[in-house]
Amino acid sequence: MKIIIGDTVIWQNKNVLFLLNLVLFVIAGCFNSEKTDYKTIAKEDVLVQYTALPKTVKSPKDNPSSPEKAALGKLLFFDPILSGNKDVACATCHHPKNGYAEFRDISIGVNGKGFGSTRVFNTPNDIPFVKRNAHTILNTAYNGIDTNNEYDPEKAPMFWDSRVESLEKQALEPIKALEEMRGRKYAEKDILDVVIARLKAIPEYQTLFEEAFGEKDAINSINLSKAIAVFERTLVTNNSRFDQYVAGDENAISLSEKEGFKLFKKVGCANCHKGPMFSDYKMHVLSLQENNKLKIIDSGFGQQFSFRTPSLRNLQFTAPYMHNGKMKNLQKVLEFYEDIASGRSQNPNIEDDQLDSLVKKIRIKVMDMAPIISFLNTLNETDFDKEVVDAVPSGLPVGGDIN
Repeated sequence: MKIIIGDTVIWQNKNVLFLLNLVLFVIAGCFNSEKTDYKTIAKEDVLVQYTALPKTVKSPKDNPSSPEKAALGKLLFFDPILSGNKDVACATCHHPKNGYAEFRDISIGVNGKGFGSTRVFNTPNDIPFVKRNAHTILNTAYNGIDTNNEYDPEKAPMFWDSRVESLEKQALEPIKALEEMRGRKYAEKDILDVVIARLKAIPEYQTLFEEAFGEKDAINSINLSKAIAVFERTLVTNNSRFDQYVAGDENAISLSEKEGFKLFKKVGCANCHKGPMFSDYKMHVLSLQENNKLKIIDSGFGQQFSFRTPSLRNLQFTAPYMHNGKMKNLQKVLEFYEDIASGRSQNPNIEDDQLDSLVKKIRIKVMDMAPIISFLNTLNETDFDKEVVDAVPSGLPVGGDIN
């Protein structure tokens, strides 16, 4: 395995990886100062460890993976029977053809029709937009992973505000949300009971749940969430060109992409986008302008306008970018960071002194942007499960009303 710290490549095997933190200060003294401009970036910001994503995926102790659970979870993922009006599935906004995202700024869930960027509301309509951009499901199995490749699937942060932990808990939240899947027909406190009753009425689901969980009467909300989570943990892309590079293949990325990687670290991107998932999984206030499709201002985590650092993997599938999809492309994202590096808020609801302190450490220039974007493309990968099931046990349209 190749471990990259700053601009230095360190070769270690897995038996001595745990010593890394003990020798960081020694390594720091060995850096070539000609390669890194320490006048514009603090040393502690350079000491960021980058390794390949693990080849295996962890599961919670109470939800070990199995082929039966994954197969059941996949059917549930595509089945709109989980929604109040039976018109929205998980796959409606997280479809494999769109990299398990959807190429929209913010989603249209209940009372919508169409696919991805062409999806619109039916008329009449009294359902609001989903207030945040849809994350890709790809690699959410690794959420929370740190710079030492350690993570706990039971504590994995989910959503832009990290309001729940673990894929199991995440799986039920959209079902309960009015604008995502629930709709107005059922109250939030009732919708899971309604969905479970529907599943119990379908003999095929009765059999599939019993086979997956090895017990009679296995259909309940806990097992529903477990099955979906197991399927989602199969959706990983851990062999990107960057993964191959840090695993030892010097030719996996080009010289210009390597230069982009150096700039990525030098200008301050690595302050937050660190570790194998390129996220510190922390909350930051950045003062992004509001999306005018929303009638209510989104004040984020703790009503502080802070949002979790997103992963930078598979960005080819996740445009437009940021928590409300305000940035159409990566060039716009980098220009935004150039603007806020001055310490001036771009959102009238956020004072200058509310901006995250790391914002002022960003030192990006226009000339840096193309190489950095070139590097970010090395984090893309297309080798993942793209299969759409032919039918779902409910007999409803696969993926919801997306045609």
